[in-house]
Amino acid sequence: MRSRLCINFKEADSLISRETKRNLKALVTGGAGFIGSSLCEALVAAGWEVRAFDNLTVGSKKNLSGLLHGSGRSRFEILAGDCTRLDQIRKAVHDCDVLFHLAANPEVRMELNNPEQCYHQNVYATYCVLEALRTSKASTIVFASTSTIYGRAKTFPTPEEYAPLEPISLYGASKLAGEAMVSAYCHSFDRHGIVLRFANILGPRSTHGVVNDFVRRLVRNPRELQILGDGNQTKSYLYVDDAVEAVLSSVKAAQSPFEVFNVGSTDQINVKQIAATVIETMGLKEVRFNLSGGQSDGSGWLGDVKNMLLDISKLKDRGWTPAHDSRESIRLTVQSRIQGQTSAHKPSTLLVQ
Repeated sequence: MRSRLCINFKEADSLISRETKRNLKALVTGGAGFIGSSLCEALVAAGWEVRAFDNLTVGSKKNLSGLLHGSGRSRFEILAGDCTRLDQIRKAVHDCDVLFHLAANPEVRMELNNPEQCYHQNVYATYCVLEALRTSKASTIVFASTSTIYGRAKTFPTPEEYAPLEPISLYGASKLAGEAMVSAYCHSFDRHGIVLRFANILGPRSTHGVVNDFVRRLVRNPRELQILGDGNQTKSYLYVDDAVEAVLSSVKAAQSPFEVFNVGSTDQINVKQIAATVIETMGLKEVRFNLSGGQSDGSGWLGDVKNMLLDISKLKDRGWTPAHDSRESIRLTVQSRIQGQTSAHKPSTLLVQ
């Protein structure tokens, strides 16, 4: 039996150079995506060797341009491939120490028209990743899960121990299935597993979600904004830099073979407040809200959880604290898109995807 390894990022460089004369090596599935590309940058900056694995359907090499052409390029590579191809993911992870599994289809609303695609890209892909982990030298897997696994929770803030877990979306169900598989594989095959239940993550490279939807709509019509549901849907939002810090902190903080951590902000904001923040940041005035569509309970769409606030005290007690609240995360995200628009002189191209 191999000994379980809990990587301490703070001490990793000195430990590895002293014992094995090499850097730790990480595989990041979805490494060209929104969160994955930022994680790759952070790992390279910390001295790791990093391999991004991505099928490039949602992710883009543009997100990794700083790594591909920067000073750390000798410790970074990108490998095109798909997590549903067991032979490809086995090849990608075989010589790695830690596997960060971020690849998934994150679009909650997509699944209603294509449940099979949700299963294939999120559940079957995770099975293939775990099979590849089982036959590799990697000792640790970090799995990106979601707050939607809690469904309509009745306890706020919602702790990791909350039960019963009753997701109301197929996306949430697919992630809960992934969590169960990670737990089973780690206990069965002597690996170390970390599950991170993320709140809504925002940042410059994000391509979906309410903030991006609002910006696109306001570019098309700066006088009126359509809002699905009653506008009182209330959730927490976390800036991507804080999310990446949480990933790194979780690996340091893990104390048992299988750990689960909530990752989010300490506050909430409702959809109408999000809209007002986006409008203010974009410098618009006299925008009329058009509250339309949605479900009978006021949620935006079938599967939308109307109220979400995670209890993040477990990870905070072990050293991680988000630097931004929900409103700041929204402002920074909108500002990044405005700055991108200004630098390229093509507002409609950059803001409307």
